[in-house]
Amino acid sequence: MYDSRYAVDVSQLDHIPTVKVAMTPFPHAVDADAPVSAALAMMEEHGVHQLPVTDRGRLLGVVARGDVLLVTSGARGRPRVARVRDACAVAAYVVEDRERLDRVLEHMAKEHRPAALVVRRDKLVGIFTFTDACRILAGWLRTRFLEPGGDDAA
Repeated sequence: MYDSRYAVDVSQLDHIPTVKVAMTPFPHAVDADAPVSAALAMMEEHGVHQLPVTDRGRLLGVVARGDVLLVTSGARGRPRVARVRDACAVAAYVVEDRERLDRVLEHMAKEHRPAALVVRRDKLVGIFTFTDACRILAGWLRTRFLEPGGDDAA
């Protein structure tokens, strides 16, 4: 689900922005010991495909909808009733909110990471996903190549 509140006005950018500009702020997080059904319900409620995972208040990793579905189907040889930690990618990509966006994008592409968890002083403040990257690229392409008010390429 696209939320225009997080749209970036790329026409105003005169330098490479930080990841903070393009992230989805204040992401919802799920506890590692919660049932995967709770993670799926939270993803559905908020229209997201990935959630940060916490363990006793500390950032543990990220869980993706596809991994949750695999765990619940038993495709990985795990029981059908599972906890979020069973589907969580513990080696999550974590960046400071001041990190340059180009560096984050480059690392995500090189390491095949679907998301970066964004922190400020070790506290989770946002998540930057491929969806966010596509949104900012689409905005940049529109401002760069479309006539003002038009829908066709110049």
